[in-house]
Amino acid sequence: MNKADIVSKVQETLGSTKADAERAVETFIDCVVKGLKGGDEVSVAGLGIFVAKARPARTGRNPRTGETIRIAATRTPKFRPAKALKDAVK
Repeated sequence: MNKADIVSKVQETLGSTKADAERAVETFIDCVVKGLKGGDEVSVAGLGIFVAKARPARTGRNPRTGETIRIAATRTPKFRPAKALKDAVK
């Protein structure tokens, strides 16, 4: 299932236009992204929790040359599924 499939399902459920359904899906995605950018934890009941985790700087190795390189610190999104989602997938 991809974004277009989700938009179609939202359109069917709401009985609205495809443009309205697309705006609804885009708004949800934008809210999650803005929340993570702002350092907030985004919790959706029944689905799970989106959180941005800090990854510290570390050293790595270039596999081609074997040279040691420095990998910068970053923030990466993580998702923790809710119990209801875990149970539904079982």
